[in-house]
Amino acid sequence: MAAFLSLLRRFYLTAYNWIVFAGWLQVLILALKTLKESGHEHVYSNVQKPLLLAQSAAFLEILHGVIGLVRSPISATLPQISSRLYLVWGILYSFPEVQTHPLISSLVISWCVTEIVRYSFFGTKEAFGSAPYWLLWLRYSTFLVLYPTGIASEIGMIYNALPFMKESGLYSLRMPNKWNFSFDYYYLAMVALAVYVPGIPHLYGYMLRQRKKTLSKPKKE
Repeated sequence: MAAFLSLLRRFYLTAYNWIVFAGWLQVLILALKTLKESGHEHVYSNVQKPLLLAQSAAFLEILHGVIGLVRSPISATLPQISSRLYLVWGILYSFPEVQTHPLISSLVISWCVTEIVRYSFFGTKEAFGSAPYWLLWLRYSTFLVLYPTGIASEIGMIYNALPFMKESGLYSLRMPNKWNFSFDYYYLAMVALAVYVPGIPHLYGYMLRQRKKTLSKPKKE
C-alpha cells in the first residue's frame, strides 16, 4: 500500500509540475511575441488568461505543504504565492488602468523564467528521481537576478494602482452599512507594500541558504 501511495504521489507531482511548466512557457512565448509585434501596452491583454491559470495553480502548492506532500516549508511558500495571487487578481485583473504599464513586461518575464526553471526542475526530479546539475544550478542561481527584478516590478505595479484604488473605491466598504464595519482596499495595498520590507530579506535569505546548501554538495557524475 505504501509503495502504491508513493507511486501515486510521484505521478501526481510529476504531472502537476509539467502542466504548470507548460502554462508558464505559453505565457512567456505570448509575452515575447507581443513585445516584438505590438509593444508592452498589449502584453497583459494577450497573456491574461494563461497567466491567471498558471499563477492560480500555485495555490495547490500551499496545500501540498500543509498535507506533507512536499517538504517545502510553508513559511517560504505562503508569502510568495500569496503575494503573486494578490498581484494577478487584486491588482492586474482588478485595475485595467495599470494593465498597459511598462512594468508588466518585466514582471511577467521575471515570473515566467523563474517558474519555467522551477517547475522543470521539480518535474524532472519527480519523474526521474534527480535532475541534471545544470538544471539544479539554474534553479538555485537564476533567482539572484530574477527575484529583484520581479519583486521591484510587483512593488511598482501595486504603487501605480494606488490612485485608481482610492478613486474607484473598488473592494472597499464604506460606513454606514448593516454590518457597522468599514474596509478600505487602498490601505490594504499600503499594508501589502509594507509587508515587502521584512518579506524580501526573508525570502531572499532563504533562497541564498538553499543555494549554498544545495550547490555545495559534491557534483554527481
